[in-house]
Amino acid sequence: MGSLSLQQIRKSFGATDVLKGIDLEVGDGEFCVFVGPSGCGKSTLLRIIAGLEDTSSGAVMIDGTRVENTAPAQRGIAMVFQSYALYPHLNVRDNMALGLKQAKTPSAVIDSQIAKASAMLSLEPYLKRRPAELSGGQRQRVAIGRAVVRDPKLFLFDEPLSNLDAALRVNTRLEIARLHRELSATMIYVTHDQVEAMTLADRIVVMNGGVIEQVGAPMELYNAPANLFVAGFIGSPKMNFIDGARLGESAKTIGVRPEHIAVNGTEGTWRGTVVHAEHLGADTNLYLDTEKAGLITVRLFGEYAAAPGEELFATPDPARVYRFGEDGKRVG
Repeated sequence: MGSLSLQQIRKSFGATDVLKGIDLEVGDGEFCVFVGPSGCGKSTLLRIIAGLEDTSSGAVMIDGTRVENTAPAQRGIAMVFQSYALYPHLNVRDNMALGLKQAKTPSAVIDSQIAKASAMLSLEPYLKRRPAELSGGQRQRVAIGRAVVRDPKLFLFDEPLSNLDAALRVNTRLEIARLHRELSATMIYVTHDQVEAMTLADRIVVMNGGVIEQVGAPMELYNAPANLFVAGFIGSPKMNFIDGARLGESAKTIGVRPEHIAVNGTEGTWRGTVVHAEHLGADTNLYLDTEKAGLITVRLFGEYAAAPGEELFATPDPARVYRFGEDGKRVG
């Protein structure tokens, strides 16, 4: 299929270093997600893999072959963008077939590939429609289908769900996960949404400021973050960070996830006052102003009756407390 090797990838725009020496290996059939805040370099890295951006230095290897000087069309990749980039005057079938026709693919192969992709993505009823007659989710499925028919070595996704509403994001996310299982294809997926990363990835690459902070399976990053940045980025609501000195700890910073804190009306580790309560049905998020730990977030499963001004005691699970040193790296 399509293995990927990135070796000391650097990219600068003038005096601005955007990528600062990226090393990464992606195996055949792996679903790898690049995640990080805006400006971290994840989309630039994807464009370098695609050949839409040159490197300042370093090697890009697809299936063991260096491709930095290879045109995008010759790299064996297919890319799905945030915008659907469909031709409005062409119907769904012709949008999906266009790249194959330009490559002078035989008609019988085009028909076979379109039939396969449209069945996978439930697009058969829409093949004669034009993009304007489709919903946002259907248009994105067409864009994905256009990539599938090319049978690429690598699928590259650049924030493909950003333009969809919440319900369509969930549905399309499921489609992409199912597609990966059916094709056993290598997929590189860029997003700023850590929920997408956690639910889709075999491995997540957490980027920040042009460097890779940590690479690992979703639950590995959740349970064993390497540093403050990863700990704060993975998980929702985000991890509570407390000055170690406030708690009499030798570590610079203490971290505890909201879901690893219990509350009690009569006793506990930190006494506090409810500042705000978010009643979400399946969960309740409480914001407590505590005497020792400051303002913390507590996530409780199910409905918990609490109102602003109510006094509660919060107790962190001692087995799920994280400690970080002066340099931000986890020390315990």
